Amino acid sequence: MKNLLAALCAALAFTSAHAAVDVAGVTFEDQTQVADQTLQLNGAGLRTKLFFKVYAMGLYLPAKAKGTAAVLASTGARRIDITTLRDLSAEQFADALSEGLQKNLSEAEQSALKADNDAFRANLLSLKSAKEGTRIQIDFTPAGGTRLVVNGKPHGEAIGTIDFSNALLRVWIGDAPAQGDLKSALIGE
Repeated sequence: MKNLLAALCAALAFTSAHAAVDVAGVTFEDQTQVADQTLQLNGAGLRTKLFFKVYAMGLYLPAKAKGTAAVLASTGARRIDITTLRDLSAEQFADALSEGLQKNLSEAEQSALKADNDAFRANLLSLKSAKEGTRIQIDFTPAGGTRLVVNGKPHGEAIGTIDFSNALLRVWIGDAPAQGDLKSALIGE
């Protein structure tokens, strides 16, 4: 009986340490792989607008980080993992990202990243639309830059450096985030 209880406790501890997170019916596993690097789920949350569920989002990093500064200081691979909860046009998504970049970057930063932003926006716009349930991943690797992955397939060319990756992250976790409670969920505050 003692051995059975010990085994049960060990199994429960393993399950809770490796539990997936559910956000509005979207499951975010506790780990994922990007370019042969294992990443940890840092946080996950729900983006809403006018009471509509827009997308569920998870942020994966090499190691858990708490707070905006710690997340942006992370230099390894990263993944922004988004699953749409309603139909969106590519233009809606691209415009929202552009607005977020404008709110969170200085004019000098925007100017320095203009070519990367334009290339990323072109990748997004070439999607035309993201139907409900579309999985959009924005992966960053130090050697490869930022790559858009749609429903498991790379879309467009990889672009930018860690500066562009940080700029994109600031849309959700910067000083003027897309949504305050989503920021808190992603960075553990």
